[in-house]
This record gives sequence, C-alpha cells and structure tokens, in this order.
Amino acid sequence: MKYFLSSVAYTLLMVILISILSFGAIHMAPNSFMGGELNPNMTPETIAQLKSIYGLDKPLLQQYSDWTTNFFQLNFGISFVSGEKVSTVVLQRLPVTLWMNLIAMVITFALSLWMGVRAALRYKSVTDHTILQLSLLSFAMPSYYLALLLMLLLSVMLGWFPINGLHALEPPEGIGYYIDMAWHLALPIGVMVLVGIGSLTLYIRSLTLEILKSDYIYFARARGISESMIIRRYILPNLLPPIVTMLGLSLPGLIGGSVILESIFGIEGMGQLFYLSAMSRDYPVIMGILMMSAFLTLIGNQIADAVLLKLNPFVRR
Repeated sequence: MKYFLSSVAYTLLMVILISILSFGAIHMAPNSFMGGELNPNMTPETIAQLKSIYGLDKPLLQQYSDWTTNFFQLNFGISFVSGEKVSTVVLQRLPVTLWMNLIAMVITFALSLWMGVRAALRYKSVTDHTILQLSLLSFAMPSYYLALLLMLLLSVMLGWFPINGLHALEPPEGIGYYIDMAWHLALPIGVMVLVGIGSLTLYIRSLTLEILKSDYIYFARARGISESMIIRRYILPNLLPPIVTMLGLSLPGLIGGSVILESIFGIEGMGQLFYLSAMSRDYPVIMGILMMSAFLTLIGNQIADAVLLKLNPFVRR
C-alpha cells in the first residue's frame, strides 16, 4: 500500500509539472490560431470573439487554472480546427498508435534478446561480428531516412506494400479489412523494429558478456550443464531486470517517434494528429495529446518498476 500510494503521488506530481511546462511552452510559441498569421482572412472582430469564446483573452495564469480544472474533470476542451471534443479526436487515433508501438516493442524485444545473447555466446566469431555490425548500422540509421528508402524500394519500385494510409477497404467489416490494415502497417512497424533493434541488441550483448564472466557460469559449465539450460536458468533471469528498466525508459521515445513515421506514411494516428495540430496551433489538441502521452508514459514506467520489483528481490531493500 505504501508503494502504491507513493507511485500515485509521484505520477500526479509529474503530470502537474509536465502540464505547467507544456502549457507555458505552447503559449510562448510564435503565431497563433486566433491571429492573422495563419488565417489572414480573419477580421479583428472575429479574432476577439473567438478568443472570448475559448477564454484566450484571460491572463495566462487564469487560462491554466481553468484548463487544470477541466482536465481533472476529464474535459480537454474543444478543438479549434474541427470543433469536436479533444478527448473524442484523440481517442479515435490513440488505438492505432498504441498498437503500432506495442507490436514494434514486442518484436524488437524478442529479436534483440535472441541476437544479443547469441552474439555474446559466440564472442569474436563470425556470428558475433555480423550481429555487431548490423546492430551498429541499425543504431546509426535515422528512422525517416530508412522509411523513405523502404518506401521507395518496396512500395514504389516493387509494389509489395501500400505507399501510405491505414486501409484501402471500406466499410470496416470482415477479416479482410483487418488483414488490409495489417498490410498497411507492416512497413512502418518494420521501420520501427529495424531502427530500435540496434541499441537494445548492443545493450543485451554487453550485459550477457558480463554475466558470462560470473563464477556461477563457470561452475555451471564445469558441471556439464547444457548451453540451453544455462541460458534459461542463469542468463535470462539476470538479463530481465535491466532490460525491463530500459524498456520503461524507452517508452517516451517510442511515442515521440510515431510523429515522424505516421506523417511519412500518412497513418491517421496520434503522431500525425500531433504534427497537424502543432502546425495549426490547435492548443487544446496539443495539450490533450501531450498529457495523454505523458500519462501513458508514467503508467508504463510504474508498471516497469513493479515488474522489476517482482523480478529482482534486491530492489525491495
């Protein structure tokens, strides 16, 4: 109960701090949706009326106070662009982004674990050098460059994958619709995996090499225990705690990376919505996405801490 209450208090404090920084940064940005910079056809009378409707004519502190009150009532406001509720707009696009990131994370974790352990067990062999070079290439590859490269090769030249969008079949019913959606998501998820697999593989390889130097590994091998049993009983249990910690810390990067990929592939997810809202200065939608992303990240970190607490008894001390 003490751990649970401290976690809730930490999450609440971080949400408040993130909201203050985000709210201030957004309103300090140049240009405004209500100004004449983005829409020169708006008259001063119309701008004043819109500011009064949305409460933008109040002092900044009062605006933040009103937004905070609405936020704790789960009311994120109304979008300047569409006129819909921010919660409705964001929740329509959130599942796509979450599924993309979760699938990419699972695949990246599984491949990185296999490649990292295999490279460490075959230290300084051809397998180790091959995995090491591929990991370094993945680590140095920008996601936007790889996305454009694969799009040009696999979509434009070979025509194997759709070039953009989320689906080509309407209406959304039947298994064919979901197969078509999976085919559209294969390329962006593949880019996320290929870009993220390098750093995690190098990390797991380094950890495994340190574990292999331990005395209990020498004793296990001296007793004639097979390599597969050593991996299951000695290597994996010692690898999981630091990997879980790293995965928890990598959640913000995964969500942030969706902005670039969803914009390139034209996927109607939360990342693309954030980019379009930032370009149009749609403050309520920007704040809604930032706070939902922050909340999901904090929850993910808390789950990672709880799993780490279960995996590593020494953390409890």
